[in-house]
Amino acid sequence: MPRGYRSPKNCALIMPDSIQRAVDVLKAGGLVGMPTETVYGLAADANNVSAINKIFSSKGRPSGHPLIVHIAQAEPNVADDHQASAIAWREILSQWSRDVSPEALILANKFWPGPLTMILPKAKNVLSEVTGGQETVGVRCPQHPMAQQLLKVFGGGLAAPSANRFGRISPTTAEHVREEFPGNEVLVIDGGPCDVGIESTIVDLTRLDTHGAVILRPGAITQVMIDQALATSDQAGAKLLSMAPKGNEAVPRVSGSLSAHYAPKTKLLVYDPKDAKSIFSEANEAAGFKQVAWVHFPQAQLDKQNDKALGLKNVVKELLLPLEPKSLARELYALLRQLDALKVDCIFFEQLPGGIEWDAIRDRLGRASVGSGM
Repeated sequence: MPRGYRSPKNCALIMPDSIQRAVDVLKAGGLVGMPTETVYGLAADANNVSAINKIFSSKGRPSGHPLIVHIAQAEPNVADDHQASAIAWREILSQWSRDVSPEALILANKFWPGPLTMILPKAKNVLSEVTGGQETVGVRCPQHPMAQQLLKVFGGGLAAPSANRFGRISPTTAEHVREEFPGNEVLVIDGGPCDVGIESTIVDLTRLDTHGAVILRPGAITQVMIDQALATSDQAGAKLLSMAPKGNEAVPRVSGSLSAHYAPKTKLLVYDPKDAKSIFSEANEAAGFKQVAWVHFPQAQLDKQNDKALGLKNVVKELLLPLEPKSLARELYALLRQLDALKVDCIFFEQLPGGIEWDAIRDRLGRASVGSGM
């Protein structure tokens, strides 16, 4: 058996070389837990209304929330031949978008397969159930080899939001998917732990004339990376990216944009280390905090040694955070699931540093905090 393979009770986990079984389930209108490099997705045939509706009912997801369509890599693999690659990507994207811009081809050439979702004007044939009734569609080409194998054998697009109950912590292992869907309704492919660990960057390319390319959800592909890809391209018309504007401006609805999301059932309190003394003092006096968890960077241990008043009482679990953003992104959801399972009264989580490299993790942690404890 491959490393990491488990055969849990009441869940149909399959071997990595048994892709055909998953394809059969998908073609029959069923659901498959699909590994990607970001998080595990709850995959269904993007052209099957009944299958799409199963995603919404299984997750408890409101039907107005759009889904992301996952597609196979352009063939042949001609990444070094930009013209041939652009032609191949245009042919694939035209199945889902009525207007494939030069910017879309630039970003596909540069970042696909990978953790980038592009919002494009939808083609006529794209189901409204997939788009949430909008005239736009999100498309992504995942990097995980088993996702690519599944997509190629299936021969079409797969709609695949995260394989968890709506609003809760995203899954980064097959075991997490089993915990979310303990029956036999979902066939789960065990592709090991996700390498990136947080959802894809979402960039809107539907308002290029007025806004350029706009990030609607931060991820591993950063603003700087997209800026550089567009700025260095020799294709005319490439426009630089700007972050999503605040306020009431109409933008496409996308996954993960609600203020409360990715949330543990346990109350999650993200604190500024500058305010730790007062926050901890209040927590130590509060009757409701009989058992707590404390998650922080290594510096907090030194601060505590130098100032005993910084001590947080009733700590049943203390975890140190990695100092490297990619490492924390990879571990974040598994860490939150581990802490949630403790059923403590509160999780105290040190605020993340500033800087663009922390933006995506800060986004997920902030939304998790808002939705926690419910």
